[in-house]
Amino acid sequence: MEKTIKKKRSILKTLLIILLLILVILIIGWWLLCVNIYNENFNVRGDSYEPLMLRTEDFDGLKCTEYTFPSDRGQMLAGYMYSVGEGQKGTVVIAHGFGGGGHNSYMDAAYYFARNGYYVFAYDATGTDKSEGEGVGGVPQGVIDLNYAISFVEANDDIPDLPIVLFGHSWGGYSVSAVLNYHPEVKAVIEVSGFNRSSDMFESGGRSQAGSLSYTMTPFVRIHERVKYGRYAAKTAMDGFDSSEAKIMVVHSADDDVIGIEYGCDKYYKKYKDDPRFTFLRFEDRGHNDILNDPDDTYKDEFNAGFDKWRDALGYDYNAEENKARFAEDKAAYITENLDHARWSSRLDEDLFAQFLGFYDEAVR
Repeated sequence: MEKTIKKKRSILKTLLIILLLILVILIIGWWLLCVNIYNENFNVRGDSYEPLMLRTEDFDGLKCTEYTFPSDRGQMLAGYMYSVGEGQKGTVVIAHGFGGGGHNSYMDAAYYFARNGYYVFAYDATGTDKSEGEGVGGVPQGVIDLNYAISFVEANDDIPDLPIVLFGHSWGGYSVSAVLNYHPEVKAVIEVSGFNRSSDMFESGGRSQAGSLSYTMTPFVRIHERVKYGRYAAKTAMDGFDSSEAKIMVVHSADDDVIGIEYGCDKYYKKYKDDPRFTFLRFEDRGHNDILNDPDDTYKDEFNAGFDKWRDALGYDYNAEENKARFAEDKAAYITENLDHARWSSRLDEDLFAQFLGFYDEAVR
């Protein structure tokens, strides 16, 4: 009888060990899968689509001086100092969003601030456009690159010593907020469509593809980012707000389907709504990518309609794999020949930017 009990206990112990090993293997496998998905989405190069790029010559009086400066691993980043005229009262540092290339998509914003009395320093983050890097690496890299960009501006003798304010959209919105952990001297921040924690970008984007399953991935993404980026992954945007006396403007749209408003604006409003340092601009129907553009400007829709008509009239199947290269070449040629750069580069919502300008002006007085 006693031998039978011992044998049963031994079998049970073995089964428990096997189940534990299976559980460990499943967890490790899930972790590796999450990291692989993360890298496929974030550790990739992001280069601007040349036919749609904004050009300095499209902006009257805009001057640009190019720089290079190192980031955390010695990779050289491309920096651009924009100005119009003289008598600047501060320097706006712009952190761009993810997936559309480097800073180029925000050149119109740079021009607005430049022609209204500011130097504007923009840059291409690691792995984008003219900057080095086989890929971006991950979301916290945005904070790292911005940290180095601000330090470069402050240390460069060619750049006047003026108050620094920050402007960022999406990934850049998170970056300009979290970087306050390292640069509390910044006078003001405008964060547009941003988020609080580095893993929020993965989780919010993943909901549309994986639904609630994305929530089970997020803890493993956080571990991956923490191992890879250390303190940069640990510090949140709200940590940055609490580490600084900077004035903060938060801008977001409730229908944002890229970065849900609950990951940024709503979270911040709950904590800081009564704090006089904070200003909140909440829209209902401006989405994510076009939140900075004039909602009454029709040029993008007009151009897209013309493009769709041209594409549908092609004499070949543009979706076929064997026509992929041909279509890419024809598409680039069509855009180059038909894009009205004057209209393409002047789609900003200037009423909104006037509010941004007033916010900065008050902060640098």
